[in-house]
Amino acid sequence: MLQVHQSETCSVAATAEIIGAKWTVLIVHELSEGARRFTQIEHSCAGISPRTLAERLRWLEAEGIVVRHSFAESPPRVEYELTEKGTALLPLIAEMRHFGHDWLGCGVHGA
Repeated sequence: MLQVHQSETCSVAATAEIIGAKWTVLIVHELSEGARRFTQIEHSCAGISPRTLAERLRWLEAEGIVVRHSFAESPPRVEYELTEKGTALLPLIAEMRHFGHDWLGCGVHGA
């Protein structure tokens, strides 16, 4: 019998639901080097609209992948950082990088 891959019962499907969402992998990749401000993430994800980025960050925060830190300064400062769950995605992103280098000729960013 053919197995049905649903995110409720299949770990691969559940992970694909998270990393398959547009912009998620690029945002996690950007945060892999440390906390970033909204504008820094927006700049590194060329083509993302501010509204989409805000929605994606809220979703990642709700999923426990990103944590939002607000600083009571003038002007107010907000930074986003990976949680332990978010950091656990980094080996997948590293493998995506290796695949891109080895099979797609994407060597722009180095190893």
